[in-house]
Amino acid sequence: MSAKKEENQGSFWKELPILIVIALVLAFIIKTWVVQAFYIPSKSMEDTLLIGDRVLVNKMVYEFRDVERGDVIVFNGGDSWDEETTVVVQEPTNPVSRLFTWVGQQFGVAPTGKDYIKRVIGLPGDTVECCDEQNRVLVNGVPLEEEGYLYPGSVETHQEFGPVTVPEGRLWVMGDHRAVSYDSRMHQADTGGGSVSEESVVGRAFVIVWPLDRFTTLPAPDVFDMLDDESAGQAAAAAPLALGAVAAVPVHLAGRRLLRRPRPSTEPDHYRE
Repeated sequence: MSAKKEENQGSFWKELPILIVIALVLAFIIKTWVVQAFYIPSKSMEDTLLIGDRVLVNKMVYEFRDVERGDVIVFNGGDSWDEETTVVVQEPTNPVSRLFTWVGQQFGVAPTGKDYIKRVIGLPGDTVECCDEQNRVLVNGVPLEEEGYLYPGSVETHQEFGPVTVPEGRLWVMGDHRAVSYDSRMHQADTGGGSVSEESVVGRAFVIVWPLDRFTTLPAPDVFDMLDDESAGQAAAAAPLALGAVAAVPVHLAGRRLLRRPRPSTEPDHYRE
């Protein structure tokens, strides 16, 4: 082996720890502010998400737009939900094992034990309730056709709740496997009446990246578009009334001016002073 080759190999091994540190720092920055991987530890979002799935969560999206109905979000429930329901993760006592566990959590290969993943059903100001004659959840009086993404048989397992008006700055969230999901419905006695704070939202889960045979995106279902259409329809229906009211104001004022204007005298000229 030549001296030059030995020198190059020696340089590589000296630089390797620095490269590892740089990679970890970059991963930490990306994980903290841009995208983070999460491990799915429970059945609450079946069949959309299965135990062992890894999802990527966009942590910047809500800097540019509001949370929308149908979004699958990751959030910390510590400020709203009973912490006893959080998945308990035993922290290793060995420092090396603890390091590997931490790295695994950052890359979504191990559960964090403090984060939840659910689907947004109601936004601030929405009224959410269950059920109608077909056992469907209603948002602002509009029944949701959720069979396309719910776990089979979930509609039949719906239990009555509400109506609940979602407070300002909070969200009503539910799992896709309604029979086993411990979500907003079961936390109505907690702070926020079951809703979670928008400030506790970590980000929006937008893609399943592992296992590879389940790679897919996680768009909001079309069923929630009808709620926006309903709101737009109500606004459109109210617009003519509002315009009519605005137009009526000058007409009304003009009428008052006419009433106040002195009327021409009908008396003969010789009576005028």
